Amino acid sequence: MREYIHEYMLSIDNYIANKKHPNLKETIENHLVKIEFFQEERRIHLYVTLFYALITLLFLGMMAISIIFLPIALILTVFLILYIYHYFYLENHVQYLYKQYDKLKELDK
Repeated sequence: MREYIHEYMLSIDNYIANKKHPNLKETIENHLVKIEFFQEERRIHLYVTLFYALITLLFLGMMAISIIFLPIALILTVFLILYIYHYFYLENHVQYLYKQYDKLKELDK
């Protein structure tokens, strides 16, 4: 997903930087569709991140009962950190897509 969104953003940046803008209306419509796809991906990752956060908190709480839950809690904590990092990556790039959309709309004027 990271590579896909990065390549797409570069292609739109190149399109905006180009002096000629063929099929501008079609590009804008396609960009809105891509934004929706990336928003859905971001939403799914938010749900997964929240799920991992709840499970991690559960196992951290269970460590008060027994230290046996420590390895699981540590593994879940690492995954939670990675999911948070990935979620914010998606969040920042979707916001950049919004800015690209604004630039495309300016070209349409």
